[in-house]
Amino acid sequence: MARYTGPVCRLCRRQGEKLMLKGERCTTKKCALDRRNLPPGRQRPQRRKISDRGLQLREKQKARHTYGIMERQFRKHFAEAERRPGVTGENMMQILEMRLDNVVYRVGFADSRNQARQLVRHGHIAVNSLKTDIPSYLVKAGDVISWTARGSKTEYYKRMVEHIGDRTTPDWLNVDSEKVIARVLTPPSRGEIDLTIDDKVIVEYYSR
Repeated sequence: MARYTGPVCRLCRRQGEKLMLKGERCTTKKCALDRRNLPPGRQRPQRRKISDRGLQLREKQKARHTYGIMERQFRKHFAEAERRPGVTGENMMQILEMRLDNVVYRVGFADSRNQARQLVRHGHIAVNSLKTDIPSYLVKAGDVISWTARGSKTEYYKRMVEHIGDRTTPDWLNVDSEKVIARVLTPPSRGEIDLTIDDKVIVEYYSR
């Protein structure tokens, strides 16, 4: 599976905002954006007007980098959002949020979406008691996310359970800290997705 393997802090500097690609590190003084809030490749900021197309591209790239998705897969998610009834932009954000790797991150099983993707790919996560190693798997309402027997024996799991309840969980998800399982209560509404991504601009980008 293709994925971005370059320096992720560079992506945050390009967008000019924190995309939380390194988890807790992004909230510390080690954050590259706090230490050097300049676009990569420049020594000083330049004043130039960005075209409407450029703004649309930047918003689309921000969504891709936030969820760690390559262009081809992002287009597939957008095409699926267009086929579904309702508002395309909201459908797209709902699809992105219900990816298994994002849910694993949201419930606190991982510090970042990249780490969540790794946990899924290594076979440490189960959906409805069945090992699922596909990060793009779309969960449904009622699905139960848990750890496999192999995953629960790792050193990371032992450290993770000590802080499982520290992160605020979205209302559309429920976490049982004692059993270390999570349940999908309902598909998320646009208001429950706490990201500054403008989905309308992304729809405009693909509609041209």
